[in-house]
Amino acid sequence: MEKETETKQKLEKEVDGKVVEETKSPELLEKKPTTKEILKEVKQKIKSKKLIKEIVPKIEREYVIPLRRRFQHVPSYKKTPKAVKTIKEFLVRHMKIYDRDLKKIKIDKYLNEALWSRGIKNPPHKIKVKAIKEGEIVRVELVEFSDKLKFKKLRNEKIEKQSTEAKEKKRSLMQKAKESLKPSEKSEDKKKESLKPSEKSEDKNNDGVDDKKEVKEKQESVKEAGAKLEKQMAKKTKHSSGGKIKQKTQPVRKALAK
Repeated sequence: MEKETETKQKLEKEVDGKVVEETKSPELLEKKPTTKEILKEVKQKIKSKKLIKEIVPKIEREYVIPLRRRFQHVPSYKKTPKAVKTIKEFLVRHMKIYDRDLKKIKIDKYLNEALWSRGIKNPPHKIKVKAIKEGEIVRVELVEFSDKLKFKKLRNEKIEKQSTEAKEKKRSLMQKAKESLKPSEKSEDKKKESLKPSEKSEDKNNDGVDDKKEVKEKQESVKEAGAKLEKQMAKKTKHSSGGKIKQKTQPVRKALAK
C-alpha cells in the first residue's frame, strides 16, 4: 500500500510539472517580430493592393438621378446641399459600395457648379451623371453641360495646356544650360593649366602674393582712408558752434538799408 501511494505522488508531481511547463511555453512567450519582418509584411500588402487594382476592372455607368422628391420637404436654405447628398446616396447604393461610406464618392467641380448655379433655394429637379468606379472610389462627372460651363471648361483646359507646355520648355532650357556649363568649366581648367610663364603670377618679394594684387589692394585702402577722413571732417563742421555759414534767403529792403 505504501508503495502504491508513493508512485501516485510521483505521478502527480510529474503531471504538475508538465502543466507548469505547458503554462510557461504558450504563444505569449513567443518572440516579437523584428522590424525587417514587419517591413516585409507591409511590402507584401502593398503588392497585393497593386495587383487588386490591376485586376479590378474600371466600371463606367450613366444615370439620370431624380432630386426633386428628396429636397421637396426640406427647408429652402438646405435644398442644394440635400441635392448633393441625394446624388451621393444614390451612387453608393447603385455602384455597390457596401460600407455605405459617402466619402468614397468624389463629385466633379463642374457637376457641383451645375447644382449650385441657381443658388441654395432652387437646385435642378434631375441631373444626368457619369459614374466611374476604380477600386472602391467612385468619381462622378456631369454629362450635359450648359453653354456657360462648356466655355469655362474649354478655357480651363487651355490654361492647363499652356502651363504644362511652359513647364516643359523651362525644363528643357535648364537642361541645356547645365549641359553648356559643363564644357565651359573644363575649358577654364585647361586654360589655367596651359598658362605661359610670362602670364603667371609674379612674386618678386616672395610674400606668396602677386605684386599686381598688392598694388591694387594698396590703392583701394588709400581710397577708403580718404573717404573716412572726409566723413569725419564733415561731422566736425556740422557739430561745431558756427557750422556752415547760411545765406539769408529773405530779401533786404533797400529803403530800410539806407
